[in-house]
Amino acid sequence: MAAVVAALTGGPPAQAAEPPPAAVDCPAELAAKATCYTGKDANGAYYAIAVPKSWNGSLVVHAHGGPDLGAGSDPQRSLDDLARWSVMVDEGYAWAGSSYRRGGYGTRMAAEDTENVRRLFVGEFGKPRRTYVHGQSWGGDVAAKVVETYGREHGPYDGALLTSGVLAGGSRGYDYRVDLRVVYQYYCRNHPRPTEPQYPLWQGLRADSTMTAAGLRARLQECTGYASPPQERTASQQRNLDDILAVTGIPERTLESHLRFATFTFRDIVHDRLGGRNPFSNQGVRYTGSHDDDALNAGVERFTADPTAVRDLSYDSDLTGKVSIPVLTLHAIDDPTAFVEHEAAYRATLQGAHRERYLVQTFTRETEHSELSDAEYANSIAALDSWVRSGKRPTPGSVAASCAGFDRSYGTGCFYDTGFHPSPYASRVRPRPGGLRWPAMTAAREKEWSRIDGVGIAP
Repeated sequence: MAAVVAALTGGPPAQAAEPPPAAVDCPAELAAKATCYTGKDANGAYYAIAVPKSWNGSLVVHAHGGPDLGAGSDPQRSLDDLARWSVMVDEGYAWAGSSYRRGGYGTRMAAEDTENVRRLFVGEFGKPRRTYVHGQSWGGDVAAKVVETYGREHGPYDGALLTSGVLAGGSRGYDYRVDLRVVYQYYCRNHPRPTEPQYPLWQGLRADSTMTAAGLRARLQECTGYASPPQERTASQQRNLDDILAVTGIPERTLESHLRFATFTFRDIVHDRLGGRNPFSNQGVRYTGSHDDDALNAGVERFTADPTAVRDLSYDSDLTGKVSIPVLTLHAIDDPTAFVEHEAAYRATLQGAHRERYLVQTFTRETEHSELSDAEYANSIAALDSWVRSGKRPTPGSVAASCAGFDRSYGTGCFYDTGFHPSPYASRVRPRPGGLRWPAMTAAREKEWSRIDGVGIAP
């Protein structure tokens, strides 16, 4: 277990004192609006901080998505995130974000680094009036883990904003990419090619492969012509593309990014975080929608997860619903990367823990993953702040109604659909009826793991 802890966390937390943040030029988006700082914490995570010239006294702590796959912490990442989320600073909030101590998967590692940058902020600038954690994409899972780990009532966090969140957890949240990996190989036979060393597809990619993202795109293009206009594709390419999209339900515009995740991030999870063990299964899955479902199901590669790998990935990234502070979510209905059904999974998790009273979910008619309207982001943090200050839980309708005031400043539009409710997660992502599934990561199970080894697989 100790080896797994080190793999997912990057090692035990360092005890050395951090040097103070250093003043730097702010990103162009915040020029003359804020004072900015950067630094590196004792665990090796770079971070960025911005304090508005007209600070409202409250703080937004940001958890970024990904995960990025570099070996170490990227000093530019937190600055890029600050520029991307400058809307929070425009609204008067101080902002702090960590680049995480290393690349690669590790939800609890990222949650600890997020909490650490909050502590650094408090040590340098004093305790904020209120503190909110914001998570985007995989950072939504990270921020939700922050809420469950550090966000107790009367604790350091007052509320959470989860946008475009990957909220189904790692043990099932990537099943549609598992399906893509095997369905793609059934039709394309080039990842790996028959002439190359073979490996089980749940590995994503063999550990010593030198394949690059460009090389993967070339193979995808070879098989499907996805980057070519339809009239320039061969009949075989078009049929392969049609079958892959129809069976997996993945949008054509994000096919390459999903396959990249199912290749390189799966390799990171399996080889670098789980010691070569398999956390994925597709036993019992019936694939449908192709031109010949019987042939597909007879020929697609099948595998069953290692129960210890499922256990460790579940502990690291699955959610318990142990929430005691307000949580507001914002998600595009046609999100092509983190399907909106992730929100149904998260609601079910909180319902199972009898904590749904802490959750308000909002949905928009947008079609993007990470680039929603700035007016909506500003409106969302304001709605969360109002909920925390007043104790009055908003409704999707009240959140939508308040957006117009922010759109007068940002002019990016308000696209809320207050009548939308996502279908269950299993309606979009095929469940694993024949595969092993670790029992629900309840608060009691999490406590049990903490007793076993102190930190489980991550702090």
